[in-house]
Amino acid sequence: MTKRLVALALLAWLLGFAAFMLALPDPADPARRTDGIVVPTGAAGRIARGLDLLEHGRARRMLVTGTAPGVTRADLARVAGHEATIACCVDLGAEAVDTRSNAEETAAWVRARGYRSIRLVTSNWHARRAALELGPALDAGVEVLVDGVPAQPTLAQAFNEYNKLLLRRVVLWGERWR
Repeated sequence: MTKRLVALALLAWLLGFAAFMLALPDPADPARRTDGIVVPTGAAGRIARGLDLLEHGRARRMLVTGTAPGVTRADLARVAGHEATIACCVDLGAEAVDTRSNAEETAAWVRARGYRSIRLVTSNWHARRAALELGPALDAGVEVLVDGVPAQPTLAQAFNEYNKLLLRRVVLWGERWR
């Protein structure tokens, strides 16, 4: 009986992982406007996508959350280009160190500006967990548009992200019942 339960749990986990990988979030409609854009630091392509959307008028401002302490707009412009856009319309958040604190930093930024909608620009394999963390941190009524940047995670990264997503879902579910 124990072997069957373990086998069933492993099969459910594998099927869930397959579904996770087959249904990664796509880039959101580039024509869709939101009040702000939020980009957690991390994998390549996130900041470039956010800056491109910002330059095309898809939001008023952009937050890059989780930057290293001491990083300036000039540093970001040196690496990413887009000097004028960064100088006028990009905020750097250096308080966050993980996905959960990215959500808290983002929520404070959204609240301070009175935004009612944001575009979350992150790697497609990270998007679900980032949105999951962001939901409880934001005030009611703030719309989150998930914009998955296409990426090729390693198998280890994908397994790790899937396990983190499952764990956070269980933790958040448990917190609702307290």
